[in-house]
Amino acid sequence: MANTENAGSTADVPPVRYRVSGMDCAKDAAQIERAAQAAGVAPGDVKVSAATHIMTLTAPEVRLPDIEKAVAVTGYGFDRIEGDEDIPPNPAHQDPAYRRALWIVVILNVGYGVLEMIGGFISGSQAVKADALDFIGDGAITFLGLLAIGWSLAWRARSALIQGIFLGLLGLGVLGTTIVRVFEQTTPDAGLMGLLGMIALVVNVVSVLPLLPFRKGDANMRAVWLFSRNDAIGNAAVVIAAGLVAWLGSAWPDLIVAFGIAGLFLHSSWAIIRDARADLKAAA
Repeated sequence: MANTENAGSTADVPPVRYRVSGMDCAKDAAQIERAAQAAGVAPGDVKVSAATHIMTLTAPEVRLPDIEKAVAVTGYGFDRIEGDEDIPPNPAHQDPAYRRALWIVVILNVGYGVLEMIGGFISGSQAVKADALDFIGDGAITFLGLLAIGWSLAWRARSALIQGIFLGLLGLGVLGTTIVRVFEQTTPDAGLMGLLGMIALVVNVVSVLPLLPFRKGDANMRAVWLFSRNDAIGNAAVVIAAGLVAWLGSAWPDLIVAFGIAGLFLHSSWAIIRDARADLKAAA
């Protein structure tokens, strides 16, 4: 009943847009939307784009401070975009030192992602390949953010659409080869699997360090923590799978982790494509 009343009361209210900082994937967008809905916003009155990192909120002006407090608890940054102008460049991205830090993150993520993918083929581990895909995806998202500084919403959405399709194809490739391995099982090299997973954990920590000097306030620090924690969970899953492969002498732990990581990655890619198409329609 509350949602129905809210939806009716916002029929003639113009939407308000916020640039969201600290987002990494579609799971982050869903988390922010849930936080807004918990504050009484109807599901149809809040939308967070995983493609362009823009939150569109339809609510009376008097309620915005309370809603902003509710979504701020998630740990991400929210900067209101005034008027109907296109998305302005993020001031932080104009800092040369911050841009250098982001380039370091891109190089570390994409570089190790490629190395880990090679290691996945050498070790015969599908979980390692899926984890490598996650690294490459994170690096690609950061790279897009660097390239798209100052771009219009439409061009940012087009770039995100291309990226989402590309990452989706990579994810389907890993998923397809994992399905093949179910019928043609070979036990991966557990030692190499564990080593690659441990190195991945270290790379995640090292990737965060260059950004720490530019994170001010509890919310932004929490965003860094969330970003690192989500990636570390996948890395830890690879290490645990390696231990189970060594203990059981079976490929199933590796395959199960690969399906899980690849599935989450494909879901994020689909969300990016969906939101990019919606943003293109809105820009038109």
